Amino acid sequence: MRALTWHGEKDVRVDDVPEPEIINPTDAIIEVTATAICGSDLHLYNGYMPGMREGDVLGHEPMGEVIEVGSDVETLEVGDRVVVPFTVSCGSCWFCENELYSLCDNSNPNAEIASEVMGHSPAGLLGFSHMLGGYAGGQAEYLRVPYADVGPIAIDSDLPDEQVLFLSDIFPTGYMAAENADIEETDTVAVWGCGPVGQFAIQSAWMLGADRVIAIDRIPERLEMARRHGNAETIHFEEDDVYDRLMAMTGNRGPDRCIDAVGTEAHGTGVTGVAEKAKQEARLEDDRPHVLRQAITCCRKGGTLSVPGVYIGRSDNLPFGSVMNKALTIKTGQTHVQRYLNPLLETIEDGEIDPSFVITHQVSLEDGPEMYETFNNKEDDCIKVVMTP
Repeated sequence: MRALTWHGEKDVRVDDVPEPEIINPTDAIIEVTATAICGSDLHLYNGYMPGMREGDVLGHEPMGEVIEVGSDVETLEVGDRVVVPFTVSCGSCWFCENELYSLCDNSNPNAEIASEVMGHSPAGLLGFSHMLGGYAGGQAEYLRVPYADVGPIAIDSDLPDEQVLFLSDIFPTGYMAAENADIEETDTVAVWGCGPVGQFAIQSAWMLGADRVIAIDRIPERLEMARRHGNAETIHFEEDDVYDRLMAMTGNRGPDRCIDAVGTEAHGTGVTGVAEKAKQEARLEDDRPHVLRQAITCCRKGGTLSVPGVYIGRSDNLPFGSVMNKALTIKTGQTHVQRYLNPLLETIEDGEIDPSFVITHQVSLEDGPEMYETFNNKEDDCIKVVMTP
């Protein structure tokens, strides 16, 4: 089959690779009908995620049609149209039973690698390094889905792929980010990063009752999308000092809830930003936590910081004294996607939200390498790429 594969830093290719087969009786195979490039795929593309191997199949935002099921699969049938979560979860461990699906104890076959780095292993993830399972991803013609009774959600309506595809990751991720922020009706919510997850965090903040939403970025088309589709007030961080603007907008109190939807490759400004990027590229630190530091500084006393942005490892110069002395609450984690699938599908079916607003480019799988470069370089007003195998 044809698949997008990783061959090193900034080297993604379309290769012929073996079609997947049923390995365990709880597996299913789907024929992929739509798949997307995620912002966190760029961490792999730029060489920051450890545990990648040449030839790994990329992608963790797929959907398609079930063409084969293992002997123990009970909830899916051949012909079902399904969206597949990026989190691989067994459904039976303590974490899955408590709906903490991204912390599954059993789905990472390389758990010892992750435990050595993190202390404990989270769940396995589709297409996201051998440290997190080494599972082949969904930017391909076909995909093996482990624990098929726990992951995929069947789409019984005639909604187009473009409206339901993002249940695989970015819509639940944005929603969980807003939920983790503990938003109350009078709250001002500041969202750093207006990429796809940030856009859904903005939408979800309104859904959860925010009074104001302020979006922060430097890319004009992303800020425009936040204004046009998210009804957000915006700050261009290369034109305005973010701290000063937020204090002016909140009567020097600061935002009640802050969401870091950027993560490890945050763009700082000035000499500090340049130095931090150089340190990361030289592998002197794993992450560029500029946004995390800024959000900690800007958040009001007693406020909440939610972090859906992906971080890899070590981060320098975090002002943890500010976290403690301002009594901030921090919530983070990979998304417990399965927890949100049914309620968020209902919001789509009811017309409360149309997630396809975020799509800017629809191309074939063969165009994938070019689109990785375009998306990474933020060219051609590229915000979200959907590919059809």
